Amino acid sequence: MTTYANSSTWTSFLKSITSFNGDLSSLSAPPFILSPTSLSEFSQYWAEHPDLFLGPAFIKNESDASKICPGIDVESPEVARMLAVVKWFISTLKSQYCSRSESMGTEKKPLNPFLGELFVGKWDNKNHPDFGETVLLSEQVSHHPPITAYSIFNDKNDVSLQGYNQIKSSFSKSLTLSVKQYGHALLSVGKESYLITLPPLHVEGILVASPFAELEGKSYIQSSTGLLCVLEYSGRGYFSGKKNSFKARIFKDSKDSKDKDKALYTISGQWSGLSKISQSNKHKDDGVLFYDASKNPTELLNVKDIKDQHPLESRRAWKDVAESIKQGDYENITKAKTELEESQRSRRKEEVSKGIQWQQRWFKGVDYSQAQEDDFSLLSGLANLSVKNLFSGTTTEDKDEKKDVPSLHWRFQRAAWDNEKEIRLSGASSS
Repeated sequence: MTTYANSSTWTSFLKSITSFNGDLSSLSAPPFILSPTSLSEFSQYWAEHPDLFLGPAFIKNESDASKICPGIDVESPEVARMLAVVKWFISTLKSQYCSRSESMGTEKKPLNPFLGELFVGKWDNKNHPDFGETVLLSEQVSHHPPITAYSIFNDKNDVSLQGYNQIKSSFSKSLTLSVKQYGHALLSVGKESYLITLPPLHVEGILVASPFAELEGKSYIQSSTGLLCVLEYSGRGYFSGKKNSFKARIFKDSKDSKDKDKALYTISGQWSGLSKISQSNKHKDDGVLFYDASKNPTELLNVKDIKDQHPLESRRAWKDVAESIKQGDYENITKAKTELEESQRSRRKEEVSKGIQWQQRWFKGVDYSQAQEDDFSLLSGLANLSVKNLFSGTTTEDKDEKKDVPSLHWRFQRAAWDNEKEIRLSGASSS
């Protein structure tokens, strides 16, 4: 239990959330549980392991395929690339869902990005010339509801990722925070593409002011080759008796996924630690090593010095708030945060009075209620996933598919970045 658990501020916060009815992202948390980092920065967690993010691009032939999982038979480069994509995805989970608990002691509430907030950076990969430069662009494309869109691309190796994320949260009577994620990611590796859905999760430990995230339910990775990976998550006690447990099965196609015995490979373990892989029914033991999160340190993203950033860039915009959080200056946290949020409200009111509609910078909404010929339509069809704005991974067989909801998804416009005049990457320094 943390020292804050019995504080009057925390007690008041617990009372407020038990009776709160609305968008939890708008709920003000006590200053001591705030993170100095905006949610717009979370997109970088997708590529903090450049070797794994780019790994599928280096599998081009049978010889390359045989090296992906020593001790496991891999029948083709296509299958090997799928295994590489799954390994990369698992590597992102520790960064996305438990790295902050490890570095800060507990999970902190990130700062809510304002409309139009930007976060940009790059991985230079100077120690690996064959990697080339990997660029990250993140933009807050909506404030109500809060939606962050992102693109990560490496032109040298023809690898790109784009997607967006939105969450909807609710509290249980036991004060467990349940989170459903909306949105998805699209990975492109050469001529192949992959649709990645986002897992549900819940946050425990709120009652004792020591919150941490745990994944649950399922997520999917659908390849344009037809291969499908179904990932199942659980906390302590279900699969292995250990926290952050998961089991991933790779199938030839979505039809085979109806029968777990038809899995080509099964990967199990902890997404924050060790996992092993076994091949169909050939391995009766625990399998061979697949991924060890403890032996894969992350690579820092290079971000410009704050003085060189545009006013819309995250670290410059939140500078005073972040510094106050780091110093534990609770009075100034509230003051600086209120000033920024009030300035944004005034700007929105002024736009409304002038009949101005905010224009997104690098992303646009695409309506999938109208037929689209693109990777998302192809891949969601292969995996029998809904194209509606339902929580990520909803299948076409789910009862929610009948709901009358939009089918609007955010897509990266590369030409908009190529023509960008104000935001730059040059002169970035590690931070």
